[in-house]
Amino acid sequence: MNAPSPSQPSLLEHAEQSISVGSKSFAAAARLFDPATRRSAVMLYAWCRHCDDVIDGQVLGFDAQAVPADEHRRRLGRLYEQTRAAYAGMAMSEPAFAAFQEVARRHAIPQRDAFDHLEGFAMDVQGQIYQTLDDTLRYCYHVAGVVGLMMARVMGVHDEATLDRACDLGIAFQLTNIARDIVEDAQAGRCYLPRQWLHELHIAPEQVAEGANREALAVLSRRLVALAEPYYMSASAGIARLPLRSAWAVGTARNVYRQIGVRVDKLGAQAWDARVSTSKADKLRLVLQGGISALSARGVDWPPRDPQLFQRPSGRPDPQDRGL
Repeated sequence: MNAPSPSQPSLLEHAEQSISVGSKSFAAAARLFDPATRRSAVMLYAWCRHCDDVIDGQVLGFDAQAVPADEHRRRLGRLYEQTRAAYAGMAMSEPAFAAFQEVARRHAIPQRDAFDHLEGFAMDVQGQIYQTLDDTLRYCYHVAGVVGLMMARVMGVHDEATLDRACDLGIAFQLTNIARDIVEDAQAGRCYLPRQWLHELHIAPEQVAEGANREALAVLSRRLVALAEPYYMSASAGIARLPLRSAWAVGTARNVYRQIGVRVDKLGAQAWDARVSTSKADKLRLVLQGGISALSARGVDWPPRDPQLFQRPSGRPDPQDRGL
């Protein structure tokens, strides 16, 4: 891999910019990793952020632009091609893919993890309809649960039980995101709420964003926040098995995202008047709590993972070729 010229940012600098703008919540937690783990974690984030931006026509998670269906499919196909090329050892001109190639090599991230993540973007491009909660959870796995798997591998996790807990944390994060972004997603023509839930409260899918539905949406967002809780609890057992600094970082991220869900729950019908986030003071408090929980979790006799939680797919061979 060629070194950057003096005028070009390094892969790490590019990744640092991506995370500082794209996710202030994860950026705060990532500072707690040891330097080597932090490098890989933020570069993995940069690839995930890049793929999301390419599909949604946005920059670092903002200013999404309408993308025609044919262009959506072309962009998705290109992401598959670049990912295959990265695993084949080809030179990467796109910084996010060069960063991902380095991380995938260093930590032996399976191809199936990367392609499972791209499958989440394919679900968006194909206009997937989520009829049941299981459908929504499957989406959560692809866009966030498998990111938890890859991040865990970056932290040196190899055992399947801890990887399951890492996947649970990603799913908890995504359930929180869906609750926070119900209206914003609906305005962009997407709805990740199970159609069965909408039918129960007599909400037409195309009318989710309408103001008259806010009280009903508050019922559904509270349901999502409550649904995320056992996944957050399950993740705590996995955090206890991480190296201490990684446990501190992941525990902090868990606390920050969970707090967003708590705020959405409390705000009720006002949860979508402005984007819910955590303040700097909140983040500092949650960083301290993350350190305390990382230490205290080590002395807990954690129960077995709840078999009722979504179970990630496993035992499949790495895909040699995947496309539309």
